[in-house]
Amino acid sequence: MPDLRKDPIVGRWVIVAKSRAKRPHDFGAEETLRQGAFCPFCRGAEQHTPGEILAYREAGTQPDEPGWRVRVVPNKFPALEIEGDLQKRGDGMYDRMRGVGAHEVVIESPEHLVTTADLSEPQLAEVFAAYRDRLLDLKRDPRLVYGMIFKNVGAGAGASLEHTHSQLIVTPIVPIAVSEELTGAREYFGYRGRCVFCDMIEQELRDGRRIVLDTPGCVAFCPFASRFPFETWILPKPHDSHYEQISPRGTEEIAQITRRVMAKIESALDRPAYNYIIHTAPFDTVALEHYHWHIEIIPRLTRTAGFEWGTGFYINPVPPEEAAEFLRHVETPVAEAERSDEPDRDAPSAARRPE
Repeated sequence: MPDLRKDPIVGRWVIVAKSRAKRPHDFGAEETLRQGAFCPFCRGAEQHTPGEILAYREAGTQPDEPGWRVRVVPNKFPALEIEGDLQKRGDGMYDRMRGVGAHEVVIESPEHLVTTADLSEPQLAEVFAAYRDRLLDLKRDPRLVYGMIFKNVGAGAGASLEHTHSQLIVTPIVPIAVSEELTGAREYFGYRGRCVFCDMIEQELRDGRRIVLDTPGCVAFCPFASRFPFETWILPKPHDSHYEQISPRGTEEIAQITRRVMAKIESALDRPAYNYIIHTAPFDTVALEHYHWHIEIIPRLTRTAGFEWGTGFYINPVPPEEAAEFLRHVETPVAEAERSDEPDRDAPSAARRPE
């Protein structure tokens, strides 16, 4: 059973999970891909994964057999495990508890595709629907407090298998990074009486320089204080704190803009390794006026080194205004429905891909 241990100085919880060291890897030390290797996520290999928890499949097909479009299975090497109670306890001055939670894999296609942009919009909409459905199910468990959805693509982003997939880890505590966001958003609301994320949307749309894409229901922009080159956030325009409340139409809208943004990033940056994460409100909260769920996309173009680890500062060599303008003008096969609204100017030379 994994173990959760709390840092008594900053309050950060750490998961100690020995089983994670047993994961298979498509990637070697030099980050080279094993070509033609067996893939347990492809159609026909269903018996090589744990039994499915959820699947969207064709009528008349059976669980754990071909016929699925999106499939959710338990992670074979989980960071947290669903069985048992928390057993919160002290260990001298330290706090610890059993590593109870959920760790699931969302297999996004039966075909051996590699990235988000490889999926069609209807396929990606079903992926976002699967996120919603799993969060709604897991939040009924009173032991569980927070659901984190994330995707790793490429060895540099922490992926262990190539086939396009994302993950869901549900924890019995709110992660410290999310807690800091919630606290900052609550303080902003207390002072100004408005959601900080809604204000960001309004200002970014008015300013325009950091906008990557603007659709009727969502907006994508490079944040004013971007930590990483080409970091991009996607937010729904209507205020909503909990991702699991997203509507069917909402999954279609978020799929459309996410696929278009990822196509731009992959085309502009030669298909980089990247992470995306969905930050949403904790399960044990009602609708929050001060918080707004969102997606953060982080291309892995630079390395976090000693200064960043030691201080919490980040050094970003590409200003977000230049990154956004560069992405706006990237040509991709994905239809650009909003191009007529973009300013007619060339991307600046300063926003060339980092070497």
